Amino acid sequence: MRSRVFACFLLLATACAGPGKVTRLDANSVVDLSGKWNDTDSRLVSSEMIADLLGSAGFLELGNRLNRAPAIIVGTVVNKSHEHIDVATFTRDIERAITNSGKARFVASRSERGELRRERADQMTNASDDTKKDFGQERGADLMLKGEINSTVDESQKRTLVVYQVGMFLIDLETNDKTWIGDKTIKKVLEQ
Repeated sequence: MRSRVFACFLLLATACAGPGKVTRLDANSVVDLSGKWNDTDSRLVSSEMIADLLGSAGFLELGNRLNRAPAIIVGTVVNKSHEHIDVATFTRDIERAITNSGKARFVASRSERGELRRERADQMTNASDDTKKDFGQERGADLMLKGEINSTVDESQKRTLVVYQVGMFLIDLETNDKTWIGDKTIKKVLEQ
């Protein structure tokens, strides 16, 4: 009985001890512990996609036709890969870089708009006339950014090949034309 109590105590003490040594790294350093999709993959894909999108003929043509920076809304980016990938982190990288480029702007998503509209409604009752924000002044999006992340896995003895293929699409909301299609592939070989 005592040995069981001691074993439970030891297990509990070990579990509560927390991490061992912690090392801080540069945020841009490449660290690939498991071989799964990680921040480096997200950064590589998003930076290549951004450069390709901003230089594409369809995107530039729309900006010229509008005579202003196009407004983009992020639509659905589906993770069809074999593992969990937080697509929100990936799309935020794209959103931030394109917005900071000044060549396009992003408008609030459906869920964000709901919160903003509730705030506007509250202001109608509670804010002064000179500071409250009016309804009906939202910027409509010109384009929707959509995409998907796929993966394939090929295994042989002690080696595994994982291929991630990311496809992104920029769709004109008025015409449904795909004005840009971006594609990026990442391959990783894992050895045991």
